Amino acid sequence: MKKIVLSFLGLALAVGVRAAAFDVDQQLKYCHQQVEKALGQLKPYDYNMEPRNILGGQTEWNCRRAVAEEWCSGFWPGILWMDYAMTGDREVLKAARGYTESLRPLAYQPVFDHDLGFIMLGSYGKGLDACPEVSAQYRPVMLAAADSLATLYNAKVGTLLSWPRHVKDYGGHNTIMDNMINLELLFWAAQNGGSPLLKDIAVSHAVTTMRHHFRPDGSCYHVAVYDTLTGNFLRGLTHQGYADYSMWSRGQSWAIYGYTMVYRFTRDPLFLQFAQKVSDIYLKRLRETSDDMVPRWDMDDLRPQAPKDASAACVVASALLELSQYLDGWRGQQYREAAEQMLADLSTERYQSRDKNTAFLLHSTGHHPAGSEIDASIIYADYYYIEALIRLKQLQAKQ
Repeated sequence: MKKIVLSFLGLALAVGVRAAAFDVDQQLKYCHQQVEKALGQLKPYDYNMEPRNILGGQTEWNCRRAVAEEWCSGFWPGILWMDYAMTGDREVLKAARGYTESLRPLAYQPVFDHDLGFIMLGSYGKGLDACPEVSAQYRPVMLAAADSLATLYNAKVGTLLSWPRHVKDYGGHNTIMDNMINLELLFWAAQNGGSPLLKDIAVSHAVTTMRHHFRPDGSCYHVAVYDTLTGNFLRGLTHQGYADYSMWSRGQSWAIYGYTMVYRFTRDPLFLQFAQKVSDIYLKRLRETSDDMVPRWDMDDLRPQAPKDASAACVVASALLELSQYLDGWRGQQYREAAEQMLADLSTERYQSRDKNTAFLLHSTGHHPAGSEIDASIIYADYYYIEALIRLKQLQAKQ
């Protein structure tokens, strides 16, 4: 018992030292420097092409067409808006406006994907946060996108359909864990002039997902498949994880972020308790399987060569900083300390891109089973990294 107590105290002291040494302003300055370098490479701007990844050996962003089948289109403008909010750089503002505006058509065309929340919150939503004066231009776009997203709701099932283009691939109404993040657009719209039914849809999705998408220990499947006509849950499986039974790290990060966000909008203690449950199993498995606070791409891929996924660490760090604010005492403190540890590890030479390329971070994993974006710089890792840094800065300012 004495050895266990001493080990715990040693860990606590180590965390305290690392947190005290972490300079959030220095890391935000680093992000701005990388943004400036990236913008220099992207000139003259083609606002219809959004940065997506930088693969091994490359130094510049690979871009994809903004209004094509690209769920990541909102992350680059979101990064620019967050950087502008911190720096006031007018060139960054110009680019943020241009890359955001290119996404407008997605709000008004028949919905082709479930990720309108990711796209519109990252671009138009972050624009509203940084520049409230754009409200008259941006609010209608977000409201239209929320209405479009809601057309994917199946009342028999109680969730939004994921991958509407691929229903036949899974033999039913499929819902992926990533879709928890898209609920924020529905909650936001219900609070900002949209139909109150949008909140009802979001809550229904969160409750149904909580019932069927998780194992008893709080770990999640990537995909839940339901009978389209009866709404019955059929099976849980993976698409991007190691196995149907495994904990895909980024999938679990979406659960942590998603249920924390749902609590923000509902203040229902059921969601706060569940956010803690899905966080606790992630942190437990992380400490069992990783040499630092950045996870393997899947917690159950224990091969020595299994790649890391910095993007999952970024999502979790941002989520835990929010979750820590909803809990008093040691519970809130442990989540904040874990998030600060994650940011400290992500901000080292091991993970920051620095002179290697123009992203913020290295070592993310996109779609491992498909062999896509393995050990790469990926745009959503950078988005959640700078969001987490800003959240930490805001928390520090309150102290």
